[in-house]
Amino acid sequence: MKKKWKIAVLGNIKNQNEPKPEGVPPDAFADYDSIETMDAIRAALETDGHTTTFIHADRELPYNLKKYKPDICFNMSEGLGGDAREAQVPALLEMLNIPYTASRVLANGISLDKTMTKRIWRDRRLPVAPFQEFNVGDEVLRAELKFPLFVKPAREGTGMGVDAKAILNNENELRERVAYIINIYQQPALVEKFLPGREFTVGILGRPDAKLYSRNPDWYEKDGFHRFPILELDTSGSTETWIYTNEAKSKEVPEEGSLGYFCPAEVEPDLEKKLRQLALRAHQFIYALDISRTDIRLDEEGNPRLIEINTLPGLTPEYSDLCLQAKAEGIKYEDLILDILYLAAGRWGMIEPREIETIKKK
Repeated sequence: MKKKWKIAVLGNIKNQNEPKPEGVPPDAFADYDSIETMDAIRAALETDGHTTTFIHADRELPYNLKKYKPDICFNMSEGLGGDAREAQVPALLEMLNIPYTASRVLANGISLDKTMTKRIWRDRRLPVAPFQEFNVGDEVLRAELKFPLFVKPAREGTGMGVDAKAILNNENELRERVAYIINIYQQPALVEKFLPGREFTVGILGRPDAKLYSRNPDWYEKDGFHRFPILELDTSGSTETWIYTNEAKSKEVPEEGSLGYFCPAEVEPDLEKKLRQLALRAHQFIYALDISRTDIRLDEEGNPRLIEINTLPGLTPEYSDLCLQAKAEGIKYEDLILDILYLAAGRWGMIEPREIETIKKK
């Protein structure tokens, strides 16, 4: 018999009417979700007979979890600030022994730290652009870093701290922008070689035993992973500098004057194979679980370089990159959400491997 669970959908919600606290960056809370996204996730889960509620991932979360007593949590929580904030809710759920979806504490902590992620990838011989972290702002620029350069906060997501001034053409611009990032975001600045080529994002779903727990085992290749169609950013109609800013990420896609997209992207077979391989290895080398989305950009010679990985990719229907990739290959939103759930449930021992085989694909 198929089990029905009490599921708590956890997330941080943008409050458009609430003024930002004094002293926070202008794009603070940019990676928080809307209540409409939480409602969409809940509705998708309920199509399979589960009971859901939304719980704010705020300081009351431990008490509200105790009241609701969920069987499993669908985690979309960004955290409340500080170091490795996306690992805060997973750490709490681990301590309370409550199952939850997607990556666990370590991977969520690593992925938000872009410098640490790049160091791991570099040490595992994955291609990244030359980079340097600035902690105080007056560090000597490394010899291999030639202008133009690119700078962003080392521990933020959703394009935070990225605008037209993120591209640096000389020493004065470097020092001014690095000081701005360090002072405004209260964290190190990551400076790297600017990559002028095409930009892609590649979604990964699954793990080696995914076929045993998925409602859609045919999605997965022999290694247990599903590679979504590659999405490419279309900058041909952009009125902005060729960078994926927080503002661009917040707009409806596509919109006149902003970045649009191609999905599936038109790429030659060799490049497509390489992009998919890099995304999977990027996922595995930081111990990501079940779902991730990796951004990759080409350098001046057309070689792909890993930019960053998102272990909590957005799941806004018809908008988030991963949802657009799923739609491009005919995967319904409800099926995507439920597969993320069932992969987690299998990992936490909530279902037997053969039990999942009795669930029919809708």
